[in-house]
Amino acid sequence: QVQLVESGGGLVQPGGSLRLSCAASRSIFSINSMGWYRQAPGKQRELVASITKGISTNYNDSVKGRFTMSSDNAKNMVYLQMNSLKPEDTAVYYCRAQTWDLTYYWGQGTQVTVSS
Repeated sequence: QVQLVESGGGLVQPGGSLRLSCAASRSIFSINSMGWYRQAPGKQRELVASITKGISTNYNDSVKGRFTMSSDNAKNMVYLQMNSLKPEDTAVYYCRAQTWDLTYYWGQGTQVTVSS
């Protein structure tokens, strides 16, 4: 199993920045892919960014050029640096891990609110 704990959410003004962190309970090397997802009220959960096999990254078109996902394998951490935030980025952000047996694990989520 993998336990995931997100942190770093909060209230920020439009144009501001936040960095989300996700702590994994085991080595990221044992995890096939890590991803950040978000869910806004009344909307489906959507992929924000992902890293597969620690190499390839993928971003939702709506965040390309503004968000950057990274990992620190030594600390079993992944991060989501969010810049130039917009009100439409407001959502609960979740960390997800997919292990090599294709099992998915989710964190509890962290709220990001972009508002003036």
